[in-house]
Amino acid sequence: MSALIAFSWIGIMLLVGMILRAKIPFLANILMPASVIGGVIGLILMNIPGFAAATGIDANMCNTIVGFFFTLSFISIGLTATPKEEGRSSGETGKQMLKGSLGMGLLWGALYCFTPIVGFLCIALLGAPFGMDAGYGALIQFAFCQGPGQAAAFGAMLEGALPGATQVAITYAAIGFLFAFLVGVPLAKIGLKKGLAAHPEKLSTSVMKGIYPPAEQTENCGKITTYNGNIDVLAFHMALVGLTFVLTIYVQKLLMLIPISMMQTISSMTFFVGLFVAYIVKWVLVKLNVKQYHDDILQARITGCTTDFLIVGAFMAIQMSVIGKWLVPMIAMCVIVGIVTFGFAVFFGARLGGNCDFERTLGLWGCLTGTCPSGVALIRIVDPNLRTTAATEMGAMNAAMIPGTLMIPFLLEALMGHMSIFPTIALLLLGLGLANIVLMKIVGTINKPTYSFKAPVVCPSATDDCEQFEESHTHSPF
Repeated sequence: MSALIAFSWIGIMLLVGMILRAKIPFLANILMPASVIGGVIGLILMNIPGFAAATGIDANMCNTIVGFFFTLSFISIGLTATPKEEGRSSGETGKQMLKGSLGMGLLWGALYCFTPIVGFLCIALLGAPFGMDAGYGALIQFAFCQGPGQAAAFGAMLEGALPGATQVAITYAAIGFLFAFLVGVPLAKIGLKKGLAAHPEKLSTSVMKGIYPPAEQTENCGKITTYNGNIDVLAFHMALVGLTFVLTIYVQKLLMLIPISMMQTISSMTFFVGLFVAYIVKWVLVKLNVKQYHDDILQARITGCTTDFLIVGAFMAIQMSVIGKWLVPMIAMCVIVGIVTFGFAVFFGARLGGNCDFERTLGLWGCLTGTCPSGVALIRIVDPNLRTTAATEMGAMNAAMIPGTLMIPFLLEALMGHMSIFPTIALLLLGLGLANIVLMKIVGTINKPTYSFKAPVVCPSATDDCEQFEESHTHSPF
């Protein structure tokens, strides 16, 4: 019953966030997702004395739901085929997409390696007076570079060595989401005023509010591939997710039999194992000619649904009674890591090479502090119709992220006390991070800047009335 109550309250907070986004202009203007808005409201309510007892909601159950939905989201991603972009597979556009995907993915990998070192050092200096172990600082990349799902998953794995690691990591993720939009939206507006966007257009009111009126409800959720009198199409897709999850559990048990500490650490990552099991299930569906009844658009909606619920649940799982004593060093460390991340995103984002580097910079900032959907949301401020390739590159960059994630097992082993963080792991992280930067240079994604914030303010005629703009010196769409 507690799981159903927690799930229901998470849903209520999503509805609250949706209503507030539609009704409050400030939230609409900064494109704050309903999941983040509802999550913040839920965090406040969950930390009011007596609220949990009065409603029957359990913060620990919220955390369990986060881990569950996180695993399901990865399984759903694995079951979804990679979309093919028509007209973008050849020629100059294809080369630009490849360059953007490689550059952004490798830069993400570099930050994924650098930020735990920065976080560890910051907490070592700032956390000591508060009795906070420096190891908690090394959790920052799971939150900033990956989001609340990974933060909860990896935090739970480290609870034995770092008590409260889950709460700390999720809090980092919450702060990261706020950074993504509170910094990213003003950055986008500055870029619009200075004419840095490739195809600036005014965002529609419906996109800003986050809900479509009937006239704009033209996109379908997916195809009906099964007869509802036999099995509902959504039930079929969810059943495939359930099948993959059960197979994942058995694969994990088999991997756990391998008496190697590193292998057991990897096999304990349910989401990681689930992703690869999902790839195998998808391959089997193709071989059995069953994939024709599986709709990727509907599967993507399942992924989006689980992501929304896990984000809200992550906020609601934060217990100030656990992390309150460490809040000062945690916020200070997040600010420092945020500044470092911002510097990397702006410096290298302007040098990727192409006519949409500003859009790529926005996408990078959103992805390096929140999730890929956060980056796409920021891109849409300056490219609402997604006429540039930046948003598509955000999806394709995942392959280039792999070199950076090689550090995960080693860092986990170190935080569990099986290896020394300094100098062994620190040198490994530094080496992998620098290797990503070197790879960026080799593949041609470090070039001369393609834009500069020092550029003069121009009239973005695609969105504004030029005479009014020149008279008011303001940017009228926002």
